This record gives sequence, C-alpha cells and structure tokens, in this order.
Amino acid sequence: MSRSQLKAVIFDMDGVLIDSEPTWQRAIFKVMNELGLNVCMEDMALTTGLRIDQVVEFWYQRSPWNNYNNQQTAQAIVEQVISDISASGQAMKGVNEALIACKNYGLKVGLATSSSSAIVDAVLNKLNIRDYFQAIASAENLQYGKPHPEVYLNCAKALNIDPINCLAIEDSFNGLIAARAANMQTIAIPEPQQASQTKWIIAHHQLDSLCQLAGHLANTN
Repeated sequence: MSRSQLKAVIFDMDGVLIDSEPTWQRAIFKVMNELGLNVCMEDMALTTGLRIDQVVEFWYQRSPWNNYNNQQTAQAIVEQVISDISASGQAMKGVNEALIACKNYGLKVGLATSSSSAIVDAVLNKLNIRDYFQAIASAENLQYGKPHPEVYLNCAKALNIDPINCLAIEDSFNGLIAARAANMQTIAIPEPQQASQTKWIIAHHQLDSLCQLAGHLANTN
C-alpha cells in the first residue's frame, strides 16, 4: 500500500497496546481451575484473540462443568483482568511513539478489540492514550467476535475510511484473520516466542514491536 492510499491505522488492544495477554491468561487459568478444570497455563494461549464469551464456551466444550453460566464466568474473568490492569498495567514497547507517528503522518487512528468497553476504559485510562483514537470498536455486543471481520469493518466505518485504505495491527492469529477478511493491510507483531511460526506469513508485514512502526510508515512509498 502506498502512502497516498493509507488513510488510517487500526490497532488491536490486548497484546498490541497493553501487555495484557499474560493478565488474561492468568485470569482465565484462575477461574477455570476454580471451576475444577484440569488445565495448564500453556493451554491458555489457545484462546488468544477470542471474545471472552467465546473463551468460556471454548473451555466448556472441551471440559463441561456443572451449573454452566457463560455470563457469570466471563464476568469473573473480566473483573480479575480489570483489577490487574488498573493496578499494574504496562504499555507495550513503542506505543506512544507509534501513536505519535500516526498523528504526524495525518493518519486516522482506530481501535478494534474483542474486549468489553469496561476493559477498554481501564486500558485507555491506565495508559492515558484515549485522545489519540478517533474511533473505538468493540466486539462485545456483536453476534460474532474475531476472527469474524465485523469489529474491523465497524471501526473503519466509524472512521469514515474504506477498509482497503486501513492498516490493522495485530498480535493474534485470530485477529489477523479478522483484519485480512475485512480487506485491510496487516501488520503482525506476535509475542517473541511465537514470532518464528510460519502462520504469520498471512500478514502483509511482521514487526518485532511498535517501535518499528514509525520506520515502516516512513518507508511506505
């Protein structure tokens, strides 16, 4: 995509703007163990990028428990995540530099996340970056979350930008599928231990961190 074609950058949130994937994994692990599931921390990566109700449903299908209440279980996980983010949430490396670069290039900035509005508020308040975003789209109340493209399409619509002129930044494979299905250009920034996996080839570009975004934008012809 040329510079003239690029009109907006849409960021995923968890794992892209805030180092929250470990927080999510710890919260899900804690609640699943309290429900009596025999799971390990390594298993938690299986649901990265999914909406919280999809996460709960995923684990219930694998190992059903009594008195299943998706909403109640999801809320317990969300409350744990919000508590952890508010107490000790940390921005991913290069977040502020990336957002400033987008602003300097005159690009609109959006957020497309599977997380609920309560978690979005907790993150944006903790990192003090709300003012950078012209549109915030959550899959919270959509029929389908990522890897369905609807949350990305909604964000592009809110920005009043054609999806083909948007660049989406993702850390999860499910999110990357969603952005590709929305017909957007994509950058994958997977966590380091997954960065060498061949699946990321479906992204148009792969970076090590948001520290490299300004350089990437500068080299866009």
